[in-house]
Amino acid sequence: MSLRERLMADLKTAMKAGESARVGTIRMITAKLKDVEIAGRAKGGEGLSEEEGLSALRGMIKTRTDSVTLYRDAARPELAEKEEAEIEVIRGYLPPEMDDAALEAAVKDAVAATGAETMKDMGKVMAALKAKFGAGLDMGRANAVVKASLS
Repeated sequence: MSLRERLMADLKTAMKAGESARVGTIRMITAKLKDVEIAGRAKGGEGLSEEEGLSALRGMIKTRTDSVTLYRDAARPELAEKEEAEIEVIRGYLPPEMDDAALEAAVKDAVAATGAETMKDMGKVMAALKAKFGAGLDMGRANAVVKASLS
């Protein structure tokens, strides 16, 4: 089942259950995916790939995580809780993340495969990781592990 099909099925389920917060978040996700798809078509693409969809979801999570921090700093816990609830719904559509040990092993393999020795070789390592794992890898976490292993 594709991401869009899962979203539509979950939207119907949430609507029947009367979960208005979940319905709103799912509608937000579908709107974002449609925006990304339209932008991709404007650049000559065919539509929304799975990788682009997952990247958009990760961007939504990052935005909301930043908002949670700002709301907590501004003493607005009710808004922070709303954003955290949205993050949990969005995370439900992402593939399970690699644990730290698996990520470190993958980075070590990529470093060995590319022959990277210094920070100048970081791009090669990141490209190898992206080619091997694609959308299933959180590149932000991978970036931090690669930096640590090359420095």
